[in-house]
Amino acid sequence: YLLAYQALSKKKNGVAITLIWSEVIIHAGLGVTLIGWDSGFHYYLLIFIPALSVTMPFGVAVAALLGLWSYYVGLYVLMWFMEPIEPIAPSALLGVYLFNLSVVFAMFSYLSFFYLMLVTTANQKLRWMATTDSLTGLFNRRHITNLTNRELARFQRGGHALAFVVFDIDYFKPINDQHGHEMGDRVLVDVAAVIKAELRAQDLLARWGGEEFLAVLVDTDLRSGQTTAERVRKALKTQQWIAQNGEFISITVSAGISEFRAGDDLNSAINRADQARYRGKVEGRNRVILEQFYEL
Repeated sequence: YLLAYQALSKKKNGVAITLIWSEVIIHAGLGVTLIGWDSGFHYYLLIFIPALSVTMPFGVAVAALLGLWSYYVGLYVLMWFMEPIEPIAPSALLGVYLFNLSVVFAMFSYLSFFYLMLVTTANQKLRWMATTDSLTGLFNRRHITNLTNRELARFQRGGHALAFVVFDIDYFKPINDQHGHEMGDRVLVDVAAVIKAELRAQDLLARWGGEEFLAVLVDTDLRSGQTTAERVRKALKTQQWIAQNGEFISITVSAGISEFRAGDDLNSAINRADQARYRGKVEGRNRVILEQFYEL
């Protein structure tokens, strides 16, 4: 086991696994033949079953399990035809059996909890990856679309107001070109944090694409949405970033706002906000523009 530990520390996993397997197999065989089947040493062989199933390709795992089963049954049959080499008193044999059973039980329990935590963690990570933008930590486009569709169902039932705000960082490409993508990523992360801090807990926020963010403001009409967007714009205007060359970078955003209306669908409402954002770009940037509903 010391050699196996040293091998693991040197990243020689194959050597370590071979040493551990050899020890357990030989230990089980010696324990059974020396003091008898009732000693419970054969239980240690069963610990390999989940390890083989999880860590090996299917074909190799099946072959290894068949080999393990043959060895286990072979030991059992062998003890039909021979007496233990060094038999011990029945009370001592019972003590050894209970000890081995307890150790194996504890190891199986640990393995069960370990694999359960492994699967749970993997599922949580997959769920996070499926719903979250990896850079900013905000919702991704697909997930906010799903969440917003639920809010639209509320609108259909009770007519609750729902506003959409598309934020777009002004002159973002020059930041990447002049200061590198690492600086651009930092700006995206910080802008996302500022926008999120200005929204309420019930509002939804996602990275919509590139340097664009979509906020879905629950129970908010067009004018209230404008107030929120202005608050975000002013908060960002006071921020400054320092590039690696010591240059100060100021960030502004253009924002377009729309309100969901009867007969709307999600795409049309967001498109109106996006058109308003585009007008803000054309008119000079760093401004909040309301939708023009008559354009539909």
